[in-house]
Amino acid sequence: MLLNNPVRRNPDGSDASFSLLHPTLMHAKIQPIPPAARAALDTAALTRSALTVIETEAHAISLLKTRIDGTFLRACELMFECAGRIVVSGMGKSGHVARKIAATLASTGTPAFFVHPAEASHGDLGMITQRDVVLALSNSGETDELLAILPLVKRQGVPLILMTGKPESSLATMADVHIDVSVPQEACPLGLAPTASTTAMLVMGDALAIAMLEARGFTDEDFARSHPAGSLGRRLLLHIGDVMHTGDKVPAIPATASLSDALVEMTGKGLGMTAIVEPGTRRLVGIFTDGDLRRAVDDDDIDLRATPVTQLMNPHPKVIAADKLAVEAAHLMEDFKIHALLVVDGDGNVVGALNIHDLLRARVV
Repeated sequence: MLLNNPVRRNPDGSDASFSLLHPTLMHAKIQPIPPAARAALDTAALTRSALTVIETEAHAISLLKTRIDGTFLRACELMFECAGRIVVSGMGKSGHVARKIAATLASTGTPAFFVHPAEASHGDLGMITQRDVVLALSNSGETDELLAILPLVKRQGVPLILMTGKPESSLATMADVHIDVSVPQEACPLGLAPTASTTAMLVMGDALAIAMLEARGFTDEDFARSHPAGSLGRRLLLHIGDVMHTGDKVPAIPATASLSDALVEMTGKGLGMTAIVEPGTRRLVGIFTDGDLRRAVDDDDIDLRATPVTQLMNPHPKVIAADKLAVEAAHLMEDFKIHALLVVDGDGNVVGALNIHDLLRARVV
C-alpha cells in the first residue's frame, strides 16, 4: 500500500505523482538502438571521450606520487605490525574498491578481509578484534555507514587508517592515519560518477599491498600457495610425485627380455615407452620407446621376436627425480623433444614414469 502523499497534478488534471508502481514505469523497456541511429554515432567524439577519461585518470594517479610520504609509511607500519588482520571497509563504489584491496592484500601475504559497513551495524562489527587494523575508504569522508561504526572501533583501540578525498572531513580527522587520495576532477563529464576518485583509491591500495609484499619478503612460492588452482600454483606447487605413475602402472622389463616383450609391456601400460632394468631389481639400464620400435620395424635385418631389447634401447635416457617440480619435466621434454620420462631415486632405481599427457591433464602445460 502506498503512503498517503499529496497528489501532484499535471496541467490537464491528471495525476503526476511519482511512484515505482506507475504502470508506465512497471512496463518500461530499454528500446534497441535503431540501425540508422547506430550508424550515426560520432566515432570521433567517442574516441575523444575515451581518451579524456584515460588522461584524467592518469593525471589523478600521477598526483599520488606526492602522497607517498610519512603518512603512507606510518600506514605501512601499522599494517606490518598488525597481529590480526587488515579489515577493509567502504560503501558503494568505494566498497567495491575496498573488496579488491582486501583480496589483493590477502593474496600477497597480508591477511585481510572485507566488512560491509552497513552489515557491521547489524552484528558484523563483531568480526573486528583489538588485534586488527581497519582500513576504510570514503571519497567524501562523510559516509554515514562508516561514521556509525568507526567511533566504536576506535573506542576498542583498533588502529584506523582512512583513505579519503577530503583531508578535513569527519572520517579523516577521526583516523590515526589519513591517506589523501583526492583528485582534481572526476573523469565523468557530469562530475558525479566515481571514476578518477575510485581509480586513485585502487592504485593507493595496490601501493600499500605491494609495499607489504616486499616488506614481508613474500615470494612467488608464497603466492602460489594462496593460488593453488591457478596456473602459477600448479607450476610452483605440483611435483613429479604428484602426477607420475607408480607401482604396477610403471612399464618395466628386465634386460634379458626380447623386443616382443617390450612391445607387450608398452601396449599394456600405454605410456609410449618402457624402462629396461637389471633382472631381479628396479635399477635402470635403459629405455625403449615408440620411436625405437618404429626404427626397428623399418629395419629388415631385425628379428622382432628374437632380438634382445638391450640391442635397441637407449642406455642413457633422460630421467627426473620425484621431488622435482612437474614444470621441470615439461621443460625437459620440450628441450630434448621427448614425450615421456622415467622417474628414478638417488640410487638409479625406477620409481615412476610419466608422459606429456600426464602433464596436460595436470594443466602444467
